Amino acid sequence: MMKFKYYFLILFIVASFSCSKSPTTLPIQSGTIFEKSITIDIGKTFQTMDGFGASDCWTANYVGRDWSFDQREAIARLLFSKEIKEGDPEGIGLSMWRFNLGAGTSEQGNASGIEDQSRRAECFLNEDGTFNWQKQQGQQFFLEKAHEYGCNSFVMFSNSPPVYYTFNGKGYSDRGAYSNLKPEHYTDFALYMANVASYFKNNKNIPFSYISPVNEPQYNWDAPSQEGTGWQNKEIKHLAVELDKALTQQNLESKILITESGDWEYLYKSKGNAGRSNQIKEFFSPQSENYIGDLSHVPPLIGGHSYWTDGNWNTLSQVRQELASAAASHGLKIYQTEWSMLGDHYNDKDYPGNETSTYLDIALHMAKVMHHDLTTANVSSWSYWTALDMDRWNHKNRFLLIKLTPAGGAYGDISQSGSHEAMKNLWVLGNYSLFIRPGYQRIDLNIKNPSDSFFGSAWLSPSKDKVVIVFTNMTANSLEVALDLKGMSKKHLSIKRYVTSSRKNLQEDIPKDDICMVDPQSVTTFVLQY
Repeated sequence: MMKFKYYFLILFIVASFSCSKSPTTLPIQSGTIFEKSITIDIGKTFQTMDGFGASDCWTANYVGRDWSFDQREAIARLLFSKEIKEGDPEGIGLSMWRFNLGAGTSEQGNASGIEDQSRRAECFLNEDGTFNWQKQQGQQFFLEKAHEYGCNSFVMFSNSPPVYYTFNGKGYSDRGAYSNLKPEHYTDFALYMANVASYFKNNKNIPFSYISPVNEPQYNWDAPSQEGTGWQNKEIKHLAVELDKALTQQNLESKILITESGDWEYLYKSKGNAGRSNQIKEFFSPQSENYIGDLSHVPPLIGGHSYWTDGNWNTLSQVRQELASAAASHGLKIYQTEWSMLGDHYNDKDYPGNETSTYLDIALHMAKVMHHDLTTANVSSWSYWTALDMDRWNHKNRFLLIKLTPAGGAYGDISQSGSHEAMKNLWVLGNYSLFIRPGYQRIDLNIKNPSDSFFGSAWLSPSKDKVVIVFTNMTANSLEVALDLKGMSKKHLSIKRYVTSSRKNLQEDIPKDDICMVDPQSVTTFVLQY
């Protein structure tokens, strides 16, 4: 860990000024040392956020259905509550929730070939074509709780078509690079997804903003570890056309989210199987035979995952610059729809490695990924992978926000109610999700002499009366920040900060005399109310 010592002082504006005037600042205390300064310009804007989210795969179905009332209510509160009581946030206020439309491997049991019970998923569809809306009860519980807490953006995503529609009758595939969906069932699968969306809209008053019909199509999903199938770009177009028709038929406003690529590079370059990559051009260039940009339910939006291109600062930056350029050239918004700490390719100087990392080390690396996705790739939505899971095989919190411990221990039966614990990942995500709400727009934040050990972003509320600043401090020292805020003609009424560190979990305090510290090894959010 590099140990450079910086001192920064936050100087907030105490007198009104216009865009053409220089801001006034508080008097500088004698002896204060400045080595950096930060400028925020509210007149220079970037993307607008649609939400921060997480996925209910896979354990949410067991927890929401089988665990005790107190446990599942407390978990829902951690994920969705926006309340801050006496400086203590109840949760992280997720504004987007991803609902896994299962393929029916749970009903197959051991015959599914998926050994881990917690990786199987139920299906609303019966083999005779009828529906059983009592399935996925646990997932429905969390979907309804999200809605109850005010989350209003929902994504229904599919890893595999229902097992009744696949070549091998399984939720995993033996078709290699090609889809496991039988050709005669493309229309059936599309109608199934539309029927599920229609049910929740009409019976639960929960409209799905997006339907994501394929997931990581670049992978073959031939190992029976979870539901999944590969897809060729031409097969994805076929399904998108059928789904567009089905949504229109059902009079649904849900949009189609394409393509949840396995990593960012598949979206903008030829990589591996040419029939499964370069998807921005494939789907959104009118000259492409796979063009779908003219479908009424396909928005100018591309989705992908931040896996595998997240090993260090330079890769994070370079890949996301290329992604942003490719998306902008086609007029597309970008959604980051899945990230967790997959693999062992992490060689960042601030990360000690998977074996010796602490829970905070993992959360701080997540902050680096989030920072570049938000400020370099300009994503308009950012979602974590699994909201809930067991801490097994020394994975720590690499794949979860909330740790579950069933009654029989981490390796016990997931259907047996146990206990839960909020992880550092949850609170670091909350440094963003609780305060940067849908409609907030990123504004320019410039750190003089920037480094990969101290970085941040700034966000302006739709009503322009609140500025949210999120800093990550990877150093071992407390930092003081000198802020020059340009373009705000009003005096701030209050400043609050919320800190996640080794000892704090999104802890609130009110800085004294407008002097704000950034704790060592922390993610810190400042909220300026005007």
